Amino acid sequence: MDAMAPVRHHSCMDTFRITAAAWMATLALLLAAGTAHAQRVEGDRPEARGVYQAEVPVRSQGADDRARGFARALAEVLGKLTGDRRIAEQPGVASALGRAADLVDGYDYRQDEGVSSTTGAPTYGTTLIVRFDPAGVEDLATVLGLPVWPTPRPKPVLWLAIDDGSGPRLVGLSKADAARAVLDRAIERGFRLGLPAGSAAEQAAVGAIWRGDVGAISRLSSRYNPPMQLIGKLYREGGGWAADWIFVDHGRVLKRWSSDDRRPLQAMAAGADGAADALAARYAKASEPIGEPGRYVVRFTGLEDAGDYMRLSAWLQSQAVVQDIVPRRATAGMVEFELQLATGLPGLRRVADAELLAPAGEGEPLTFDVR
Repeated sequence: MDAMAPVRHHSCMDTFRITAAAWMATLALLLAAGTAHAQRVEGDRPEARGVYQAEVPVRSQGADDRARGFARALAEVLGKLTGDRRIAEQPGVASALGRAADLVDGYDYRQDEGVSSTTGAPTYGTTLIVRFDPAGVEDLATVLGLPVWPTPRPKPVLWLAIDDGSGPRLVGLSKADAARAVLDRAIERGFRLGLPAGSAAEQAAVGAIWRGDVGAISRLSSRYNPPMQLIGKLYREGGGWAADWIFVDHGRVLKRWSSDDRRPLQAMAAGADGAADALAARYAKASEPIGEPGRYVVRFTGLEDAGDYMRLSAWLQSQAVVQDIVPRRATAGMVEFELQLATGLPGLRRVADAELLAPAGEGEPLTFDVR
């Protein structure tokens, strides 16, 4: 039987042909829905991206749009590094995004061609590809006390069945483009998903996927490594699409969730988001506690002239841990600031530039001598 034939038995060949045609039409719909996205050529697939690289759309190649693109790209990279899709809301991160350019190791542009999903007209866009310095990004995460999802990361098997009304079918490796939305979203979240080969036995297990039979799918998946599975079923509901998901790690269900959207690709992509959340919650390791966010008075001594003051001010403004600076008091050779610190005084001590600052005693307020 054709590998794309439905699992359900039919009484006549005509019914088979109609159902198979409906299934192929569903795959075509899923692929067509993505034509408004950037068209990639071989060698430019998102699989080539690492944790420290991101691609973001920009309006132009101008400096202002590039700076905004750097910030969005750093937010994506920090999201991949930590597994937290809301990383920009964490203390100190918003300030760090404003200085994303300091961590850029290189960047390029790509011109994308697509087709409008509403008018069918050609569309053109510009994508900024940003590569960040891994050590710099990791130092930033440490200073801000962000959890880090260690690498290398597992590649769970995606057991995805789709039903457009004519019966559920498994998406195997040969039909990977039908699952491109969830595969690409996984890469955006910092990990990868694999697909089963799509053998006859695997195709026949589509009913187990539909029932959410975790044990049956785990046993069938035992030939693949690692023993992790993302089990999902995508189906029409009302005027849109819905999906139910289960993430399994070594036979244990870590998470169950559902997604829905009028667009099938969006409902499908949510599977990768849920899997990333489950993996990060289990495996991301919090950095060593730094300190409590808050406002602290810090004294700087040894300033000989306005140049020293300007160097100190510029350094403070460049630090992600420093969110606000309020001058409090100044005398000859000394200045005190009230600093809003994202990770408290220990965080400031950790980032202190040895070429600029030297600790000056252990009393209060915390004091540094400007070299």
